[in-house]
Amino acid sequence: MSDDQHNADGQDDENAKSKGGAASGDDGAVKDDQSGGDDGGDEGDKDDKPSIFTKPLFWIILIVVAAVLIVGGVLYWLHARQFESTDDAFVDSHIVRISPQSGGQLVQVANVDNRHVDAGTLLAVVQPTGPEAQLAETQAGVKQAQAQYAQAQAQVEASRQTAIQYADQARSPIASAVKAAQDLARYENLRQLDANAVAGQQLDQARANARQTAAEAASARRQVQTALANVAVSRRAATAAQALVDQRRAQVAQANVTLGNLRLRAPVSGQVVNRQVNLGSYVAPGTQLMAIVPDTMWVTANFKETQLTLMRTGQTVAIQVDAYPDVKFLGHIDSVQRGAGQAFALLPPQNATGNYVKVVQRVPVRITFDIKNGPDPRHYPIGPGMSVIPTVKVR
Repeated sequence: MSDDQHNADGQDDENAKSKGGAASGDDGAVKDDQSGGDDGGDEGDKDDKPSIFTKPLFWIILIVVAAVLIVGGVLYWLHARQFESTDDAFVDSHIVRISPQSGGQLVQVANVDNRHVDAGTLLAVVQPTGPEAQLAETQAGVKQAQAQYAQAQAQVEASRQTAIQYADQARSPIASAVKAAQDLARYENLRQLDANAVAGQQLDQARANARQTAAEAASARRQVQTALANVAVSRRAATAAQALVDQRRAQVAQANVTLGNLRLRAPVSGQVVNRQVNLGSYVAPGTQLMAIVPDTMWVTANFKETQLTLMRTGQTVAIQVDAYPDVKFLGHIDSVQRGAGQAFALLPPQNATGNYVKVVQRVPVRITFDIKNGPDPRHYPIGPGMSVIPTVKVR
């Protein structure tokens, strides 16, 4: 190949490269122009977009939401101010604790754990050997005293009959004494009128007869008085015998009480809980055997003293038991304790000494369940100590 041809080829290559560079430069310029044009358009759009605070719709929505919140808050306050509530409240009841008055071994224990019993149900029996023997002895003593009283009554009747007999027997001597006294008086009157009308021997005999009959009459009277005294003594003996009968009957009643105390019965209707003894256990007097939760229950709510301003007896109460949140029990205020709970503590606070910090006190309020208007709590396993939330309608 010749040198001229090589030179021609070299020039052609350089021309091609220069054209390619120019073309690529033109493309870059076009791209730069396009990108520059786009950025300028975006910045122009951003500057032209209006603020949200300048839109009327925003302020309308804001005003509506604020009005709804204010109205809702006012309505909630008007509704909430009608009620007072506390979570410091519990179910309460007078728990009856069963304990014997006499010691001994249990020979019978009813299987009534956590079961409902009626008043009078036999719960336990203490071994009654000694009291039964004492009862039999006192009953025999009553029979003996009654026999003595009957004997005393018979003695009274016998003494009375004897007194009647002596009184009948005394009529004759008394009559003879009266006649002899009358004869003596007549003879003495005749002797005063005429000394020869009555012989001296006859007058002496009349005087002797009068003295003898008077003595006999006096003896008869003493016998009657003695008989009457015997009647009085017999009546007093009968009264003493009657008193002995009453005493023996009282001993029988006491023995029956002692024997009855060995048979422990439920004093009230309720559920038997906390049984602590079994058959064969030995118990001492006063030992707690079991307890009964009565059917009558109430709620003791410890409200703050600042919540009592509008509370009155009889106001309705909605009671929510934590164990049954879906059951709405109803009740009413039965009474409000006159005094805060801390005043009845074992060691009341001495606010007159040291630094004093005022603390809102709690006052117990008794709330009774309304069985007629709401659910009956006796149909649920609700007992003392369970937490409740009472809500009192005060307005």
